[in-house]
Amino acid sequence: MKRAKPRILFGVTSDMSIRLMWGFPQFLAREGWDVHVVSSPGPLLDQLDSEPGITTHCIRMSRKPAPFADLAALGRWVLLLLNLRPDVTSVGTPKAGLLGGISAWFTRVPSRVYLLRGLPLETASGAKFKLLAALERLSFATAHKALAVSPSLRERVVDLGLVPSHKICVLGAGSSNGVDVLRFKPVDAKKRDVDHEADSALGGELGLEVGVPVIGYVGRLSADKGLTHLANALDVLGSKGIDHQLLIVGGVDDSAASEALERFHRGGRAPIQTGHVGDPAPFYRLMDVLCLPTRREGFPNVVLEASATGIPTVTTNATGAIDSVVDGETGFITPVDSAGSMAEALATLLEDPARRTRMGEAARRRAFEHYRQPLVWQALETFYAQSIPRALQSSAVAMAASKEL
Repeated sequence: MKRAKPRILFGVTSDMSIRLMWGFPQFLAREGWDVHVVSSPGPLLDQLDSEPGITTHCIRMSRKPAPFADLAALGRWVLLLLNLRPDVTSVGTPKAGLLGGISAWFTRVPSRVYLLRGLPLETASGAKFKLLAALERLSFATAHKALAVSPSLRERVVDLGLVPSHKICVLGAGSSNGVDVLRFKPVDAKKRDVDHEADSALGGELGLEVGVPVIGYVGRLSADKGLTHLANALDVLGSKGIDHQLLIVGGVDDSAASEALERFHRGGRAPIQTGHVGDPAPFYRLMDVLCLPTRREGFPNVVLEASATGIPTVTTNATGAIDSVVDGETGFITPVDSAGSMAEALATLLEDPARRTRMGEAARRRAFEHYRQPLVWQALETFYAQSIPRALQSSAVAMAASKEL
């Protein structure tokens, strides 16, 4: 019997990853989809469950290899899919991508999508690299179609032989969820005095020095983010007498990050570290430039958020990151692990406020033209609707698919 609404199920490993798609399940529900979301337990899953038209399901999944726990989670995935019989599954993040993909293949879900948000194997080697590559191939094999969140990520997995080129695509200019250009925005000209007062108050609470340019870093603190590389670049800035202060918005994710933080504290001016924050938007307005020294990405949301706020970014040519900046126009792209190149790019922006402004304005325009959420969400909805076999499409799905015509 044909359902009145098309049913889609999203799966991520940790409830924290729900942030990567926040707003899109709600958009689909408003557009007439029956939306289900699976993740490990957590407050974000609970919060999403209260949203109209969305049903959540808790399956505890370990981020690390755990054979017995993984088998138990796989069994729960299979039972859930047998009960729901979704028209589409879209699974991503390594463990949910694997377990959800296998379960969707086993239960013969009509449309199976693997959403690739990043590639952990890029910073692995030896046996670990081979294992991660094998698991990625299996995740791709269980899907009818794969989505990569950036052009360079798609190119990388094809070059590695993990998936044939015809099976994986990128929608528009990339990104898995776009950016809320109303939430992340420069100071409002009509409320300049009020916004400036609020920003000054927040900066004062944090201990930022007035008049000293702020380099911002936003995100989890881990080895893959290249924090040691950033510490080396800041040492170069200090040796050249270029005044700056570092604002770190995010929590420590591994021991390597802790070591990098110690390096920052041994420098001339101690960094300001906020830890994890619920809403990073106000913190971007305190920054003069965002620095993302990453060694691998899918597509960095923090660059989109900074761009929407009108801030230029200095990042690397790592997979994913290279797609987030137009070099010389919205910021600078430097080689991975090249502290000298990153320091030079940062110095250029720190010492030239007018150039910072021009690049920030260009970044804001690019975010608005290519990455604002309604644009990204509409492209995703059309993709999912068109992926359902015609024989199973409900009238609602057919209407969604026709929007492209």
